[in-house]
Amino acid sequence: MSLPWKLTAWALVCLGSVAAAAQPSDSLLAARVLGPGWKKMARTAGMVFSGTVVGVEASSAEDHAVPTIELKVRVDRAIAGVKAGQVLTIREWAGAWSMHRPMHAGEHVLLLLYPRSRLGFTSPVGGALGQIALDASGTRVVQRTENVSVLQLERAIRSARKE
Repeated sequence: MSLPWKLTAWALVCLGSVAAAAQPSDSLLAARVLGPGWKKMARTAGMVFSGTVVGVEASSAEDHAVPTIELKVRVDRAIAGVKAGQVLTIREWAGAWSMHRPMHAGEHVLLLLYPRSRLGFTSPVGGALGQIALDASGTRVVQRTENVSVLQLERAIRSARKE
C-alpha cells in the first residue's frame, strides 16, 4: 500500500473514532429522556418494557371500591419483570391516571411501572417521567430534541439495575 493510501486510511479511522466519541452515551441519553433521577427510577420499577396499548377502560366507584383505569398493554420488548408477548392488565387509581398523559389504544409506549400493590394497583415511576411515547414502529422515542432508540434506553436501564 502506498503512503497516500495509508494516510487516507489512517485519516478515515481517526475520523470514525472522533465521530463515535461524539455520540452521547446510553446513560446520557437516558438522563435526557427520563430526567436526572433515571437510575433510581430504573431500580425502583418492578416492570419495565415497551409495548402497544391494546385497550383502556375506566370503572366507576360503583364497580370497585375506588374508581380505576384498566389499561391492557401487549409487551413488545421486555426489559424487566415481564415477558415479551404477554398482555398485561395494568390497574391504576383514576386519580393517579390524571398525573400523566392519557394513553390510547394503538399507542406505543415505554413504561417503567412500580411493583403492583397488595390491591393489584400500579402506576408509572415518577408519574409522567415513567411513561415515554414511542413512534409508530415502537422503536424510537417521540421527542423533538433527541433521537433516542428504545434499545439505547434498554441498555442504560439494564446497566442501572445491575449497579
